[in-house]
Amino acid sequence: MLPLIGSFGENKDRARDLRLEDIMPTLESGGDIVLDFKGVDSVTQSFIHALISDPIRRYGSVVLDHILFKDCTENVRKIIEIVVDYMQESE
Repeated sequence: MLPLIGSFGENKDRARDLRLEDIMPTLESGGDIVLDFKGVDSVTQSFIHALISDPIRRYGSVVLDHILFKDCTENVRKIIEIVVDYMQESE
């Protein structure tokens, strides 16, 4: 993720592009996706929402078995958890 978003993930358009170009095609083909946040210090909630809300909405929370969030800082992990919890409540 670092080369794609820098050390601070905030660009929702970039998150959308990653979702449409990488995440969704991989999931649709039955594959697993690894989102490696090594070197990413922080992200916004809106960035993570743009990145993963559509797969959760489309496939339900079971899709999280196919998305690995790797090398997350505590801050990034908390933001991911907030978005995942929010999306699961709306299922």
